[in-house]
Amino acid sequence: MFTLNLIPSTPITFSKSTHQYFPIKRIQTPKNLAESPVFLTKSTPLNFNKIHACPFGKIQALSSKTTHLGKILENPSWKAGSHVPKAAASSESNPEGEAESVEAAAAAKSKAKTLQLALVFGFWYFQNIVFNIYNKKALNVFPFPWLLASFQLFAGSIWMLVLWSLKLQPCPKITKPFIIALLGPALFHTIGHISACVSFSKVAVSFTHVIKSSEPVFSVFFSSFLGDTYPLKVWLSILPIVLGCSLAAITEVSFNFQGLWGALISNVGFVLRNIYSKRSLQNFKEVNGLNLYGWISIISLFYLFPVAVLVEGSQWVQGYQQAIQTVGKASTFYIWVLLSGIFYHLYNQSSYQALDEISPLTFSVGNTMKRVVVIVSTVLVFRNPVRPLNALGSGIAILGTFLYSQATAKKVSAAEKKS
Repeated sequence: MFTLNLIPSTPITFSKSTHQYFPIKRIQTPKNLAESPVFLTKSTPLNFNKIHACPFGKIQALSSKTTHLGKILENPSWKAGSHVPKAAASSESNPEGEAESVEAAAAAKSKAKTLQLALVFGFWYFQNIVFNIYNKKALNVFPFPWLLASFQLFAGSIWMLVLWSLKLQPCPKITKPFIIALLGPALFHTIGHISACVSFSKVAVSFTHVIKSSEPVFSVFFSSFLGDTYPLKVWLSILPIVLGCSLAAITEVSFNFQGLWGALISNVGFVLRNIYSKRSLQNFKEVNGLNLYGWISIISLFYLFPVAVLVEGSQWVQGYQQAIQTVGKASTFYIWVLLSGIFYHLYNQSSYQALDEISPLTFSVGNTMKRVVVIVSTVLVFRNPVRPLNALGSGIAILGTFLYSQATAKKVSAAEKKS
């Protein structure tokens, strides 16, 4: 409500009106005035410069402009507040609507993240299953794991060279210290890879993966020997792993000592690769996981192939002829070998990409479930006989691996909070 002190003892009050055309009431003439003030007639424009007792004196810079009252008198359809800038008006929008839009955006982002995670795990599992199936098919007709393992490293090396040459993947800067730092991890990777292939050639794929699920046991023992400490939960989690693997080994139909030792040595090789990588590659953290694995594959190929020639090179020609006779078509055998090489690299590549996208805990759980999926898939494809106690032992070992991943993830998160 505005008050104009035209005469000090006589205030004139403008009150709100409900008139359909004029938003103010007709101003009543005060009793001590003979007639209405001249400045209120339509023919006389309102000029606040002539009102000496105007209460708007604090904003005299605006006195030369047309005021709200003048605009109302000149244009009845004009509404107060229409002069407010759009930015100011938008700032007074409905807060509930803004909250709903934020929630909708968050829900859409969550759905996109879930879809991305599903695709990452889907490709990782699919590629692992394809590798295990065609690797086993090739080994069944061509039981020379040293040559097949060498070809798989060769296929991965060619794949990475193509990515680097086409600039689909940035090539890391190669220096002499970097190559020297890779020599140890590549050696242990070679040991782990060839040992797993030997195990695959001797026993069922499902049995090899059950034994390979005992990798956490070796990780805890070797890391503890090198000075790391683990809480009681971690030590307790490896007990069902040992129990389950032992039960599965005793009741395995296709049990073979070479297959058992191959899987165990593979665990040792990969554990030492991981431990040695953390120690020797501390100064090369700018190299991402995919490029690191690519160079490990290249160096591993130079380690493995000369030894493969010495171990079984004299038998390759005869073994190749027998494989073609067994399969019937040379092209079928070539496809099996080619798929085993390509998908060996692809599933390892997907695992590194998955580790970049998700937390270590989610990765550990996904890796545990991957073994379950691979075991079930290979049993269905190759129709391997599974005894009830064998299935029970496999389940106990997988459960122990899951508990271990949970316990170690909590240990890592606690260490990160302290740091």
